[in-house]
Amino acid sequence: MNVKAAVVGLGRIASLLEEDSLREKPCTHAGAIAANPRCELAAGCDIDPGRRNLFAERWRVPVYEDAAEMIRIHAPQILVIATHPDSHYRYCRLAADTGVRAAICEKPLADSIGEARKIASLEKNGLVIITNHERRYSQDYINAKAILEGERLGKLLCVRAVLYMGKDKRLLDVFWHDGTHLADAIMFLTGASLKHRRRWGASLAAKTGTAWLEGELSKNPAPIPVIIEVGAGRGYLAFEMEFSCEQGRLRIGNGIFEVWESAPCPYAEKFRSLRQTEDVFSGPTGYFANMVENAVSCALESGRRPRSNAADGLRVIEYLHSVMAWR
Repeated sequence: MNVKAAVVGLGRIASLLEEDSLREKPCTHAGAIAANPRCELAAGCDIDPGRRNLFAERWRVPVYEDAAEMIRIHAPQILVIATHPDSHYRYCRLAADTGVRAAICEKPLADSIGEARKIASLEKNGLVIITNHERRYSQDYINAKAILEGERLGKLLCVRAVLYMGKDKRLLDVFWHDGTHLADAIMFLTGASLKHRRRWGASLAAKTGTAWLEGELSKNPAPIPVIIEVGAGRGYLAFEMEFSCEQGRLRIGNGIFEVWESAPCPYAEKFRSLRQTEDVFSGPTGYFANMVENAVSCALESGRRPRSNAADGLRVIEYLHSVMAWR
């Protein structure tokens, strides 16, 4: 018997992005559910009638204005919460109270630390919560994590990251919505918590300039420094990280997967420089498909823990707020 899944919030990440011809498919919650042989897309819910009509036409499932009614009628084992962050706790609470086995919650987990902590506490009541930090499910990031954890390039010494999301977005909005993914990816790849220390440069309230965020990863025997650059005014997008190690470096991001190793320098005697290896990643990454498969397993197997849980989502919210609160 297939696991039934329902979606509340029928916007871009729930369904509409599936029409983007350039994105790896599936690239939405509905698309990944429909593509999973162990899963059934049962229904959708949104307060916007236009969104409901588009979803019903695209996926041929019933749609509802009220999430509680949808859950009562269809009894889904998985509830996808793709609404605004300020409603995430309400729908996670609804899932916990109605016997849903697993909730996939869009990032950021909540719009405040208090709400994020309340969501995380629901896991004690038996609800499995998956925070959609999609790079934890992406095969290129999984490969990169294995390289770093195995210390193929030696011990990690520092991390640099860049986040640009176009010309005129406010830095705070870029940092809150896309920095969520960046901060979680750094923590996932290193297995450490990211702590903020100070920031300088442009104000996060600005739509121009560059802000630098200095932090560190909690690792033994000593913390690892991290610098994140968040910028506006660029006519392009950039989401990338560089992990500098004793014997090389690893770069990963949107469209980037590079491994460089120390080798004899071809330009000067008695020196060493970096040489790019033959490590490549050409995809598909399976980022959405792997997440839904993880949710199905969690719904079917008692005690199964997801790769991206509510505690991971809470750690990111705590980091984001520490940056915004710093003066």
